[in-house]
Amino acid sequence: MPHKPLLVLVDGSSYLYRAFHAMPALSTSRGEPTGAVYGVVNMLRRILTDAPDYLAVVFDAKGKTFREDIYADYKANRPSMPEALQQQIEPLHALVAALGVPIINVPGVEADDVIGTLASQARAAGLSVLISSGDKDFTQLVGDDVILANTMDGNHLDPKGVEDKFGVPPSLIVDYLALVGDAVDNVPGVPKVGPKTAVNWLRAHGSLDGVIANADSIKGKVGENLRATLPQLGISRELVTIKCDVPLERTPLDLTCQEPDTERLKSLYTQLEFKSWLSALLEMVEMAAGEGGSPSSTDADKTAARGAEIILDQERFDLWLERLRQAPLFSFDTETTGLDVLSAEIVGVSFAVACPAESDALNGVGATGLEQSEPPVEQAAGGIRSIEAAYVPVGHDYPGAPNQLLRDSVLIALRPLLEDPDRVKVGQNLKYDMQILARYGIRMAGTLFDTMLESYILDSVASRHDMDTLALKYLGRKTTTFEAVAGKKSTAKGAKQLTFNQVPLESAGPYAAEDAEVTLALHDNLWPRVRETGRLTSVFETIEMPLVPVLADMERHGVKIDAALLAGQSEELARGIIEIEREAHELAGEPFNLASPKQIQ
Repeated sequence: MPHKPLLVLVDGSSYLYRAFHAMPALSTSRGEPTGAVYGVVNMLRRILTDAPDYLAVVFDAKGKTFREDIYADYKANRPSMPEALQQQIEPLHALVAALGVPIINVPGVEADDVIGTLASQARAAGLSVLISSGDKDFTQLVGDDVILANTMDGNHLDPKGVEDKFGVPPSLIVDYLALVGDAVDNVPGVPKVGPKTAVNWLRAHGSLDGVIANADSIKGKVGENLRATLPQLGISRELVTIKCDVPLERTPLDLTCQEPDTERLKSLYTQLEFKSWLSALLEMVEMAAGEGGSPSSTDADKTAARGAEIILDQERFDLWLERLRQAPLFSFDTETTGLDVLSAEIVGVSFAVACPAESDALNGVGATGLEQSEPPVEQAAGGIRSIEAAYVPVGHDYPGAPNQLLRDSVLIALRPLLEDPDRVKVGQNLKYDMQILARYGIRMAGTLFDTMLESYILDSVASRHDMDTLALKYLGRKTTTFEAVAGKKSTAKGAKQLTFNQVPLESAGPYAAEDAEVTLALHDNLWPRVRETGRLTSVFETIEMPLVPVLADMERHGVKIDAALLAGQSEELARGIIEIEREAHELAGEPFNLASPKQIQ
């Protein structure tokens, strides 16, 4: 038998509700709820991996449907949609569309009716159909070419599966639902008639019409209830019957998926902070470009710093020094031989400034892209249109390394800028740079911003605040990792990781410049968010940033401790523990080992 093309119809509205109640209460760092969106899209992504021939996601349209005209109290018991769920409808629709999946919603009917119509048309066109939903009403549509699949729990129902689960075949599901009613949709059934009684009646009399015809012969209280509700059974049957003749603009053969809109997906994944999906998307785009595809703006964004300047001569360094002097703020970063601040040596420094347009690149000293009339701190609040970065190597000593400027002369030239109390400087994990610079007699001063702390202030429960994570989360950028230029740490089978002084400049330069460029871009994104909160600005300026140089000094020089006082406290705590153990043994009636979980149980 030849293979039939497959149409997958996803009940988007049903899955949105189910995901909202089933998923953890996920939200962005701004407090925007995302759990339901994540749940539905995750399910949809799994469907897309199977590459069905035809696919559509169907949502309920706004407004009343014909069922309210039939029965005014239809769904009257349903509570209003939670605001946190309502906020997720628009981003979900946007994401589905960006994935290239057809979306359908038709006013005046429910998603069920649209799905029923498409399923009926698909069968007539020789297609097989998979309805993706957990709604039992769809079992009435199940047939030889129509399967009901609950994608969230993996259950599939064919005609036999429907009969095994409900006790009646798909052809009697409407009659079954009319008898038992539906409390969720406020469909009235026969009082006191549950699934077991309904199945017995339908098996005995063949259909709802047969039950109605034999109503007088059914004894007991349920018989009385049946006879009392005969006038409404026709309405109940109409309410639970899925329409299969809704006028639609598209046929099943029109429901083919399009190529995903990668730029739109990138924007939405960034906005919703779906970091793993964003990372996978950027890798896919990069791979496609590497295989001969044309790089998109995603690639251009990701590699922007790779075109940054590597400064090897005094003239270019002097030009950049003057540019830093004229800039209202600049980012600064050090590259070192290791992470031990007491022994690491500076290998190079990088910095970045904002500029009004790419055409200004070093053409005119002082181009910053920010109004010169603004106070420095106000200029630090954002508004950067483009960024330029440079790397000054001073300690790369691998065989064949080019001549570089002297470390001492570079640091002497930068020292007035770094120590200037009136200059605004931005860094990522500035405490480390402060500690490294202190080894060379430089004490950073001025208005300082640390993007790591800006992120922490905004989202203190986030697990990571490193630059690579923040760039992906807030900028939608996949940055170059240290491992990408220096190799992974040595393992039993792997190669030894290089220290940065051993990394060739063609790799080290773009990586280091990107650090400075991304740091400035992060500040441009994060600081306005901090300022919007009001109270967090004060926390950042009066607690977090002032504490950075204090901690840097403590870590470099250590702190004095009173050994005798600590010893006394230790003895006091030991006596307290002994007393607590004695009380525990008295309460238990016998001695036992408090350190043993089994004995405590």
